This record gives sequence, C-alpha cells and structure tokens, in this order.
Amino acid sequence: MVERKQLIAAHEQISLRRQCELLSVNRSGLYYVKAQESPYNLELMKLLDEQYTRTPFYGVARMTAHLQRLGHQVNEKRIRRLLRLMGIYTVYPKPRTSLSCKENAVYPYLLKEVVIDAPNQVWSCDITYIRLLEGFVYLVAIIDWYSRFVLSFRLSQSLETSFCLKAVKQALEKHKPQIFNTDQGCQFTSADFTQLLLENGIKISMDGKGRCFDNIFVERLWRSVKYEEVYLNSYSDIKQANHNLAKYFNFYNYDRPHQALNYNTPFEIFNKTG
Repeated sequence: MVERKQLIAAHEQISLRRQCELLSVNRSGLYYVKAQESPYNLELMKLLDEQYTRTPFYGVARMTAHLQRLGHQVNEKRIRRLLRLMGIYTVYPKPRTSLSCKENAVYPYLLKEVVIDAPNQVWSCDITYIRLLEGFVYLVAIIDWYSRFVLSFRLSQSLETSFCLKAVKQALEKHKPQIFNTDQGCQFTSADFTQLLLENGIKISMDGKGRCFDNIFVERLWRSVKYEEVYLNSYSDIKQANHNLAKYFNFYNYDRPHQALNYNTPFEIFNKTG
C-alpha cells in the first residue's frame, strides 16, 4: 500500500487527490486502518461467506445455528455484528454491501417483462465481500446482461462511491448501455453515480427493495467468482486479490463456456453485435 506521507514527501506541489489519480491508488486506502478482527472472527467470516453463497436466504438465527452445528460456541449478537461488517444485511435475501440512503433519489425498476435480446441493452453492477488472509476487501463489477460479459471490476478497502464510479468510467470507455440496473445502495443512488449515467444518456433502473432476483445475473456471477476462484485461493493482500481476479475475469469472459449461452463464451456473444 502507498503511504500518505510517502506521496506528499515525493510531490509536495501536487494535491493528494491528483497523486492518487496518477498512481491509480484509491484515496480512501491512504486513511484505511485494517479492521482489528481476531483470527478466529476472520475464520467465522469465511464460514459465513461460504454458507451465504450456498444459502442466501439464511438470516442471523440460521447462520448462528449453522456455526453451532460445526462446533463453534457463538451467539446471535456476535454473528449479527460479523454479518453487518461483511455487508450481509439479514433483513433482505441478498448481501447489503451497499446500504440504502433515504436522502438519495431512487429510480424505478425498468426491466420487468423486458426482453433482453442484445449486448449493451442492459448493464448491471453490484458489490460483494472478498476475503483475504488477514482481513477483507470489497469487489464491484460491471456486467452486460445479455452476454454475461464482465466489462470492468474494481477492488476497494472501503465502501466509498469512488471505486464504483471508476469501474463504470472504465466500462464506458469502449461501450455504453441503454439501461443501467443496480440495487438501492448509497453508492448507486448517490448524486455522483446517477449524474454520471444521466450525462451519458443512460436510463437508470433500480431493484425493488429486498428483491435480490431483480439483479440475478450479478448474483450468479458472484457465485461463480466465489466457487471457481476465491474459495480455491488465499489472497495475502489486495494486490494479490486484484491480480488473481483479473486473471479469473479474463478466463470467465474469453474461455469459460456458459450453458445459458449455448456453451458460447460471454465474449463470443457480446462481440456479435457489442
């Protein structure tokens, strides 16, 4: 990680924000202090993440019972705190890594009964928890609904809107969707995020509150990412996680055939008219 004092000492005439942009460093990371969770709590979080991927409908009580059946002496208070730290909100049947903000505007869901029949008709994004050997980070990815092609991704040590904006801007460098669908999280309802979409002439669609299957293609992507990459590896830090995930998404896009795509790859479908 680049230290704040190193940046300022090296370039005293350049603002901290500009230094971060030049080095592709997330500014929030300069102020990040690693969560002081015990190794045992980190292990519990790994088990919770794996069980959530299998059973996303489990709430606090069932998650607690699951860990107790595995021999862990835990109570609901502890599990509730860990789930919230991971961004898994127990009221709704999906990981609430991006909690809603009442002061932000919410847009209606535009995709009910809409036939998705072309690339760049609908894009979507979401955030998920990625575990490290000592801690965790958050992953955001932009996906094309029709082809399942992953257009961009970013990792962050915090849930600031900036890393979501960077992922969208990267995707928009080559393509543009008609509709962009997200959940109602703070990152996606923020003025900066919605303004970026509107300035590019993109219609905004947001999932109904608590409706995880409005964004089903991203949910399926997370399942693939977890089972085929994250759970098979141990990332020492965010740099290694970024390297491995970049390789995985390249494989996912260009080499991995999808049954739902008649065993074509996402790139083969996206590139037909993308």
